Amino acid sequence: MGISRRVMLAAGGAALAAPAFGARVAAAADTYPSNTALYADPALVAGVDYGQRFRRHGVSDDSETAPSPALPAAVVIAPHGGGIEPGTSELCLAIAGYDPATMAATPAGGPVYDFWMFEGLRASNNGVLHVTSTHCDDPVALALCGGVRRAVSLHGCTPQQAGFADGTAAALVGGADAALRSALRSALSAAGFTTRDAAGVGELDGDDPANIANRTLSGGGAQLELTTPLRQAMFTSFTRAGRRTSTTGLFWSFTAAVRSALAAV
Repeated sequence: MGISRRVMLAAGGAALAAPAFGARVAAAADTYPSNTALYADPALVAGVDYGQRFRRHGVSDDSETAPSPALPAAVVIAPHGGGIEPGTSELCLAIAGYDPATMAATPAGGPVYDFWMFEGLRASNNGVLHVTSTHCDDPVALALCGGVRRAVSLHGCTPQQAGFADGTAAALVGGADAALRSALRSALSAAGFTTRDAAGVGELDGDDPANIANRTLSGGGAQLELTTPLRQAMFTSFTRAGRRTSTTGLFWSFTAAVRSALAAV
């Protein structure tokens, strides 16, 4: 059953306001306890050190009697894009239905999804800009996730962090949306990708209600952790400038699998 705009206005406010998390404490490896704190640092310059990109597709309801139009089904996000977890920005765009090189709708017939990403733009030392997903409080990210039933969040990790042997190209599938989690594993495995359920893999599980991917109308989303070897294999040039124009067949195969999982649920 679809969710009307009127239902969203009631439920979306609750999704953004709860649960309450109180004062943020930076994760062990993070410099900043929240996006708000990062944006407030005068030593950082938006558009130089970091940037945000997003797209919210328009929907209107100006009739008192006609049924409300369907809301966006999902949002695709990359909380650590650009140089923080390389490759996740490009995947975010492609899974949302946009060619990362041209921003043309791809495939041309859609569907397209809302997207949001926070990106490190520095030539180096982008890791200092990492804000763990349970501390993400970017207002656009909260609004986009709070207005849809499902979210897919793209992340990067090492094989060892995900419990794989060194050099393994694989994806860890987590998040609080059990149906989407299952659909993603099935679609990715059918496409030939090595996957593992993220249950029990610490914060990489992605099932914390505070995780930005789970701040949806349904209270759930999916978190995809891609190992470095997998992300590197998706591009012939793994530099920030080169990635958008050097996507490989593996990149598009992964994109298609995730999009098919979204369509299935």
